Amino acid sequence: MANKKNFGFTLAEVLITLGIIGVVAAMTIPNLISNHRKNIVETRMAKFYSVINQAIRRSEADNGPVAHWDKLILDDIKDENNEIIGKTTNTKEWFNKYLKPYLNVKKFVETDAEDPKLKLYFTDGSLLLLSKSSVLFYPEAKSYSEIEKENSVIDRNRDDCGTKYFTFYLYPKYGNGGIYPYGQPENLSDTFLKTNATLGCRAEQVSNERAYCTLLIARNGWKIPKDYPLKF
Repeated sequence: MANKKNFGFTLAEVLITLGIIGVVAAMTIPNLISNHRKNIVETRMAKFYSVINQAIRRSEADNGPVAHWDKLILDDIKDENNEIIGKTTNTKEWFNKYLKPYLNVKKFVETDAEDPKLKLYFTDGSLLLLSKSSVLFYPEAKSYSEIEKENSVIDRNRDDCGTKYFTFYLYPKYGNGGIYPYGQPENLSDTFLKTNATLGCRAEQVSNERAYCTLLIARNGWKIPKDYPLKF
């Protein structure tokens, strides 16, 4: 009787196969993760832009045009020697009056940074930092982080701008009045947005933060451009 042939794999063949699978996984998984993060950014940014301005429109029906709303303020707190010891803001009161009744916010808390901001947590897992100086949107709230500077000032991690958070601004007198990508009213060229040394959306270091990244994405229909200079 003829011997049956053994169709099993040798140990070497199994190890080679596993090695190939490992190499393929190492090449594809980072791209899959990056594309997933990009999708979250695109979807939640577009949703935020729509929802926040819809809330402003509804608030206007009760509180009048946004151009006539109370101003967001940020003032110094001084001691008896006229030395600055902190900051005070009306952001919380402003939010309670103009936006809270018209937004679905899970919770909100105030930060202790030099420029106090109100942290608004949305039900989809995103976060908004609201203040007089800026409107900062984090597609994923878990991405929010703070750093301490050399002068002991606590600030957001500005290196995250353009990837983990995106800069908007309240422009009461632009368009219909509302929250727009930072710099939108200024009619800036894409080249300027990508190269500006202070706020440019570029891979190189900037002196402030990459605030113009939001406008680049908005101009592309809330899709991250193929030539976007930053990695996710």
